[in-house]
Amino acid sequence: MDCFKAYDIRGKVPTELNEPIAYNIGRAYASLFHSENVVVGHDMRHESLELSDALVAGLNDAGVSVIDLGLCGTEEVYYATAELGTDGGIMVTASHNPRGYGGMKLVGSHAVPLSSAELRAIRMQILSGSWLSAGSESKGSISKRSLRESYVKHMLSYVNDRDLRPLTLVADPGNGCAGPVVAELAKYLPYNIIFQNETPDGSFPNGVPNPLLPENRIRTAQAVLDHKADLGIAWDGDFDRCFFYDSSGRFIEGYYIVGLLAQMLLQQHPGQTIIHDPRLTWNTIEMVQQARGKTIQSKTGHAFMKQYMRQYDALYGGEMSAHHYFRSFHYCDSGMIPWLLITQLMCQTGQTLAQLVDDRIKAYPCSGELNFTVSNPQQIIERVHDYYRSSDAVVDFIDGLSMGFSDWRFNLRSSNTEPLLRLNVESRVDEELMREKTKQLSYLISSGEL
Repeated sequence: MDCFKAYDIRGKVPTELNEPIAYNIGRAYASLFHSENVVVGHDMRHESLELSDALVAGLNDAGVSVIDLGLCGTEEVYYATAELGTDGGIMVTASHNPRGYGGMKLVGSHAVPLSSAELRAIRMQILSGSWLSAGSESKGSISKRSLRESYVKHMLSYVNDRDLRPLTLVADPGNGCAGPVVAELAKYLPYNIIFQNETPDGSFPNGVPNPLLPENRIRTAQAVLDHKADLGIAWDGDFDRCFFYDSSGRFIEGYYIVGLLAQMLLQQHPGQTIIHDPRLTWNTIEMVQQARGKTIQSKTGHAFMKQYMRQYDALYGGEMSAHHYFRSFHYCDSGMIPWLLITQLMCQTGQTLAQLVDDRIKAYPCSGELNFTVSNPQQIIERVHDYYRSSDAVVDFIDGLSMGFSDWRFNLRSSNTEPLLRLNVESRVDEELMREKTKQLSYLISSGEL
């Protein structure tokens, strides 16, 4: 039962997550939330189809009627759950995890994510076996259904045809689930979209669909150069995140995309609230203030971000890890809306992506997220805090440790899904200072002393 994480379910198949556990998750979910109908979808992994079948069997045996979307992206489950008014939705996916992993992302009605406490309740109910007494006299049904046409129409509502002009785009789904959706959207857009690795394939013929892996970045960047494209876009397996490359093949950190999207949306809705995570903040805060918006900081992770999105009725929320949340998309994250908005912005302004972000990168250079495998994360966080403690430090513990100084800041936090410490560093204008502090922190984390 180690597959239960802070805000989703994820583990190696079959040692940590398998068909009996998936079946029990379905039974326990139905029992705890008194569900009558639930949307289920799955990604392209071979393990996901088997886990999905077991999950659906558990839901059915508890009397739940299942609307089965089949192969789809996570946001399509969110969309269907909210649009159809079902009692919940479950996406069977391990997202960008390595080969051999499985997982699930669970939401309740209106696509509200389950809290950590609710996930723990499912786990405890399975361990106790109490769900066995919550059987149903009548078995639930299975309805195979696609909302792809409606979903694509909703995606297209984010752009105005009159603002668009021809662009050449490289689209790299990495053999994940994004390919068929991008192909549908392409029918209605004036873009020349050059696909690579567009066919969903759970055997991973071109590696795990994770755009953050260096070998995958090189592949997409080279395709941008080979085709002289205006933009490169890549997605993770369940396409709830998208990543951007400018026309030179340079990977653009998700941090700078957050500021762009916030400003763009605030131009249409001034004075609204923007939610951001604590890992990298200065650029986002400044851009939102320039656009007459308000910022609120949330703990990292989709469950926390969505809670704040709803609590403050926020227009938009963005994480530097490339999760982007939209009020008009039921406060959920989408990997399709961001690239539609960014390409529209390029068309409207006549600027390249590099021109849109270069000044922001110079103003607030950042390290990108660095990961450290450690056995004692809390001790290291305390050690780092003690080392940098000073009277002029602005400190918060909203998510791990954030410390800000006059000209640089950092965030150090434990991963919610892996045994890692994650470090992000940024500075004001001074890239050399950012690199110096990143090196200093990395050494302190790894060695324990300076």
